[in-house]
Amino acid sequence: MRIIRFSPGPDTGLGTDPLFGLLEDDNTISVISGDPIYHGVTKTAATTELSKVRLLAPVIPRSKVVCIGKNYADHAAEMNSVVPDEPIIFIKPNTSVIGPNDTIVWPSMSGQVDHEAELAIVIGRICKDVPKERVNDVIFGYTIANDVTARDLQKRDGQWTRAKGFDTFCPLGPWIDTDFIPGTQAITATLNGEVKQDGKLSQMIFDVPTIVEFVSRVMTLLPGDVIITGTPAGIGPMPEKSTITIAIDGLGELTNKVSARG
Repeated sequence: MRIIRFSPGPDTGLGTDPLFGLLEDDNTISVISGDPIYHGVTKTAATTELSKVRLLAPVIPRSKVVCIGKNYADHAAEMNSVVPDEPIIFIKPNTSVIGPNDTIVWPSMSGQVDHEAELAIVIGRICKDVPKERVNDVIFGYTIANDVTARDLQKRDGQWTRAKGFDTFCPLGPWIDTDFIPGTQAITATLNGEVKQDGKLSQMIFDVPTIVEFVSRVMTLLPGDVIITGTPAGIGPMPEKSTITIAIDGLGELTNKVSARG
């Protein structure tokens, strides 16, 4: 299933409040009652068309976004770092989350804003100390993320909270795919039509079961929490007013524009 969250258009007859829906085909949406992560996928009688709505971040960011650093060997190398012995984790605030086609706002205190293409795991239930063999029981589905980073501030601070925590620095979307299985799928970042990152999910140092097991040993995961799983080599700056598209084969594309520098 592909679960979307959307703002209804004026001609849908569905009001103005954000809704969840099940994408039945390339354009048909069946409206879902409530948040599917909490209440399951219960279709209503209402339908609309994808072309008539505005997609939002597919998960309501109530709690946290947990991030995995240096999870591709080629990315660790380009950062002049060694491959870690265990997952490196940090947090993005939930206020950093935006959806497809929303604008990444360039903060005035930064001179370089970078893209990082990532697979995102959406947690479906409260969990702690999840063993690898039970990880699929707690995953609701997968989506795409861009771990936007103020690279100059990351270097200046020596840690990552400010550089990765600005509002709009965690685009997610376009939907949650509950049937997606991570494997050898390609993951790319395309900036103004030019491919900048081109890797495979199978190149991750720590796979999804290892990541979820490790993170859940550190902190309780809640329904709707998101874990983004690291980026392949090729990270780089996004110029003012540029367009960035993160794509994962079989999962879709996430496109955002970058504002002028604040």
